[in-house]
Amino acid sequence: MPKMKTRRAVAKRISVTASGKVKIKKANLRHILTKKKQKNKVSARKAGYLNAKDGQNMLKAAPYVK
Repeated sequence: MPKMKTRRAVAKRISVTASGKVKIKKANLRHILTKKKQKNKVSARKAGYLNAKDGQNMLKAAPYVK
């Protein structure tokens, strides 16, 4: 059976934790930060985790990401 192709866009945006959760970077921290609330900017610094089903879908798109 041939190797599966990895969607590189997905592979660059996710990482998998030791417990198997899919970790992502949160959005809304790139530009026009002056009008955004400090609370939103602080919470966007922390890592985000996908729910189980979305995580499974991302791992299908990037099967070799560990």
